[in-house]
Amino acid sequence: MPHDGHHHDHDHEGSELSPLALRVKALESLLVEKGYVDPKALDVLIDTYETKIGPRNGARVVAKAWTDPGFADWLKRDATAAIASLGYTGRQGEHMVALFNTPETHNMVVCTLCSCYPWPVLGLPPVWYKSMPYRSRAVIEPREVLKEFDVSVPDAREVRVWDSTAEIRYLVIPERPAGTEGWSEEQLAGIVTRNAMIGTGIVTA
Repeated sequence: MPHDGHHHDHDHEGSELSPLALRVKALESLLVEKGYVDPKALDVLIDTYETKIGPRNGARVVAKAWTDPGFADWLKRDATAAIASLGYTGRQGEHMVALFNTPETHNMVVCTLCSCYPWPVLGLPPVWYKSMPYRSRAVIEPREVLKEFDVSVPDAREVRVWDSTAEIRYLVIPERPAGTEGWSEEQLAGIVTRNAMIGTGIVTA
């Protein structure tokens, strides 16, 4: 199983959280402590951004790549610029690389040292992405990890694992499912899941 050679020689400034995330955590703690916010309400809000609102940006990128060959080519050449052209840019997304799944190759993204993640296109990282079991096992036994996400990759299909760094973030462009011919970009974006854009899921019509 090939493993992309991006090493974590970057400085995480002593924390897995970005300065912005640290400020958010501090504010969250203060609001809960003062009794202004119910922790359960915060959990619902965070889940909304993690699974619903955040990944919609990436889903629109995928849908445009599926329907616009020129945009797909731009993504392959300069994903950062192509994604920024749709208005999705900012911290944690300065240097993007698009990984296109094909019948021969399935791409999967991990951050082995911490939790580097493309916030502008995928929102907040899921808890499992930051967990030590995923970060270690994704590199050692990716096919087994994928099975736990109900993704079975044939032996003949190569699984490539890409290690995110502070310098580079990856966005998986899943294969467009059959039966979606003639669908609009909006319809297509509606079936693209966050996991599919990390490589731990596939898109079904």
